[in-house]
Amino acid sequence: MGKQADGVLHDSVPKIYKCLPDADSVMIVDEVANGYDAAIVLECDSIERTRLRGLDSLFLINIDHHDSAKEFADLNWIEQDASATAELVYKLACHAGVTITPDIATCLYTAVLTDTGSFCYSGTDETTFELAGELVRCGADPVHIAQNVYFANPASKMQLLGAALSRLQIESRLAWMYVLRDDMARINAAEEDCEGVANYALGIHGVEVAAFFRELPGNKFRVSLRSKGAVNVARIAETFGGGGHTCASGHAIDGPLEAATQCVLDLLRTQLQKIHP
Repeated sequence: MGKQADGVLHDSVPKIYKCLPDADSVMIVDEVANGYDAAIVLECDSIERTRLRGLDSLFLINIDHHDSAKEFADLNWIEQDASATAELVYKLACHAGVTITPDIATCLYTAVLTDTGSFCYSGTDETTFELAGELVRCGADPVHIAQNVYFANPASKMQLLGAALSRLQIESRLAWMYVLRDDMARINAAEEDCEGVANYALGIHGVEVAAFFRELPGNKFRVSLRSKGAVNVARIAETFGGGGHTCASGHAIDGPLEAATQCVLDLLRTQLQKIHP
């Protein structure tokens, strides 16, 4: 297309994605240097969410599919019916005449797989599987990708999961658990090790909504919410300034733990009560 593009993140590339093509070329910075004409922001509801300084001086293009997506950029392309932002990236690439190479297909297939929760979240439909099939035809290896994403976890993630499950609480259709900073330090766990932990609580028979609380510095907690579809957890997250998917969202909340859990759980109970009076 005649353009020079750089991939930029504030945090390092998660371990499960480091095997992706060109993952080692992603720049890890705090501030975007001068010299760029524009920035394409994927799956963020604000510039602040990127944690990158310097973006506000550029022409911004926002591509997103979340229910909670916001029009913060100069150009906003939001399709909430899309099951993954990768669908939109694929459409853009095809419209621009880009050849979908095996490396591109691998990255896009990985994005579809993970953004749909392994094809579990609402919005997953025949279009999603048609895209997945096309990406496989273009060279993505679904078995290899799945093994890298789901069967290459560090031991620290499994140990952190054990700590969370040891505190699992279930109340009818609602389940929740938590980990503290002491747990993270003792296990030497990284932030990325918390990804997907909430799904284990949601996987319990009869549970419709799950919450996972992770203690942050400054007496705050990061909350991951998961739903099987009856409760729109994105709306719950928006209440606290967060957002996400109907079935998967997150937000931060002030502690202490007891007050934080009570506040979030009361909202979830209210939503469940509306569905199951």
